[in-house]
Amino acid sequence: MEAIYQYAWLIPVLPLLGAMLVGLGLISKNQVTNRLRQLNAVVIISLMGAAMGLSLALLWSQFQGHEPYLRTLEWAAAGNFHLTMGYTIDHLTALMLVIVTTVAFLVMIYTDGYMSHDPGYVRFYAYLSLFGSSMLGLVVSPNLVQIYIFWELVGMCSYLLVGFWYDRKAAADACQKAFVTNRVGDFGLLLGILGLFWATGSFDFMIMGDRLAKLVETGSVSNFLAILFAILVFLGPVAKSAQFPLHVWLPDAMEGPTPISALIHAATMVAAGVFLIARMYPVFEHVPAAMTVIAFTGAFTAFLGATIAITQNDIKKGLAYSTISQLGYMVMAMGVGAYSAGLFHLMTHAYFKAMLFLGSGSVIHGMEGVVGHDAVLAQDMRLMGGLRKYMPATGITFLIGCLAISGIPPFAGFWSKDEILGAAFAANPLLWFIGWVTAGITAFYMFRMYFSTFEGKFRGNDEKIKTELKNAAAGAAEKLGAVELAPNFGPGAMKKGELDNHSHDSHGYHSTSPHESPWTMTLPLLVLAVPSILIGLVGTPYANYFEQFIFSPNESLAEVMEKAAEFDPHEFYIMAGSSVAISVVGITLAVLMYLAQKIDPAAIASKIKPLYELSLNKWYFDDIYHRVFVLGLRRVARQVMEVDFRVVDGAVNLTGFFTLVSGEGLKYLENGRVQFYALIVFGAVLGLVIVFGVT
Repeated sequence: MEAIYQYAWLIPVLPLLGAMLVGLGLISKNQVTNRLRQLNAVVIISLMGAAMGLSLALLWSQFQGHEPYLRTLEWAAAGNFHLTMGYTIDHLTALMLVIVTTVAFLVMIYTDGYMSHDPGYVRFYAYLSLFGSSMLGLVVSPNLVQIYIFWELVGMCSYLLVGFWYDRKAAADACQKAFVTNRVGDFGLLLGILGLFWATGSFDFMIMGDRLAKLVETGSVSNFLAILFAILVFLGPVAKSAQFPLHVWLPDAMEGPTPISALIHAATMVAAGVFLIARMYPVFEHVPAAMTVIAFTGAFTAFLGATIAITQNDIKKGLAYSTISQLGYMVMAMGVGAYSAGLFHLMTHAYFKAMLFLGSGSVIHGMEGVVGHDAVLAQDMRLMGGLRKYMPATGITFLIGCLAISGIPPFAGFWSKDEILGAAFAANPLLWFIGWVTAGITAFYMFRMYFSTFEGKFRGNDEKIKTELKNAAAGAAEKLGAVELAPNFGPGAMKKGELDNHSHDSHGYHSTSPHESPWTMTLPLLVLAVPSILIGLVGTPYANYFEQFIFSPNESLAEVMEKAAEFDPHEFYIMAGSSVAISVVGITLAVLMYLAQKIDPAAIASKIKPLYELSLNKWYFDDIYHRVFVLGLRRVARQVMEVDFRVVDGAVNLTGFFTLVSGEGLKYLENGRVQFYALIVFGAVLGLVIVFGVT
């Protein structure tokens, strides 16, 4: 088995090789490479499949008890400063490698069907492969500097993929918003890294944690500085994992193709923030104030995302706010010390949320045969309904995802979410209450989404609803100052002039009803349904294999086993029963409103209009940020420009003018006569004598 570890560096390199091969082909032989689209896809999928196979082998080896493996080489040295690069394989790394590669592999298969008519098909696969390589490089990084390098590469890939349809204003704006928002968090992360290195002299996670604890204990570093460094580092995960107040970029990032929403914004990149908290746990654990900030940030974000998701009508944006909420659960778990529970939910969420996003893409693909390639229509749940009859595979897998995320046993989300709530109750009942209420809201909005999409009567041919949605979209675009609404929305988006040839379904005509997606899209859904149902069983409190495999770096297996032996089934039944009960209440309300239609949602919205408006307008965060930061920075920029024009340019221009005038005057004194020059020198000497003589 040792040979597997020696070649573990191939896991991030194989997808990078695929991205390089396809990228070089697009640069040098663009037309030929684009014609060989299926061949390029097979190469990239095969290389990711090889990385997945190697990752599974490493996970099995680690599960069997192999010691963690570290391989490094000196990358830079100056005096006593030595910076190493390499890779490490431990329990956490092995688990994350399997999560990233399996989801990426299935998303790549799905992409073949979803992007089949897109002219950027090959370019999209190159970006996917580059992203996979960057994320895998981040996971295997043995120190904070290497993590930061791949952290930025992941952000760059997100920018490219969110803005993949860059000729659409909405996509171009979304990728810029994601990039700028993440730079805010990444700048904080960089300052935190530098501060921790200044204090501890190391970039190694365990060394930083131990040294910082000793320095604070002896008074060499103040407690305030330790808290400051920890919170600065936490700003990186706040941005990457879309936590309050830097959560605003994630819903807009849904402008990218749906496979990206599944891969980056549900399963991998946004989970990188939680992964970094886990890696930095030796530091955070010794700073209780920072742990409290992490816990309450996660709890508030979970509640915030859930309350906004209630009123979303765009199926992808509803799932985006759901992702924000679930990431909040993971961050809260880390903050209360539930290291294993947070990572357990990361794993289960990666599979069922990837399935839900891919399911939404399948719905959009089916709807486009009816409404065309217009995201305003194809993604709005008010035009859906009754799709289960037309799309049975998509419908059943989406239902499984809804049950899993709602915490209904025995689906995966129940076990991981219940473990988080139990840990939160033990740490702070207020945190538990926030998580408990959020669980009920989650069940409500997910089944609102399911019933609106898959049950009832199909509304896709209702011209009145279409007109209302188009008018509303046009009004929103005019309000934002958009020049025009791009007509080429959706996964089949084409350049101008190409849309008319591709705005029909795969049979070449508009349909009056949706259709099931091709097998390349439904197969990944069915495969992801298996872990969405079963993978939670590895973390049941009766046989918690997950906690015995993934536990805090400062704990030992013996301590974990000792805690497991203290398991109280009565306490578990009370906590689990309460969380299931609130979820059932949420589902029941969704049934009464959107399936049985015994309660009118519009009537309730009118009675609680301020709260409804608060949710519909996303707690006004976008409006506030636009006024404060966008418009505010524009005003500052105008003032700076005035200073630059009047002061800086004025000083430079004055200097030039003085030089010009003095030069023009002096040229008349240069007549070439020695007597005249001698007279000037004599006059200057006489002037000096008079001046110094007087003084």
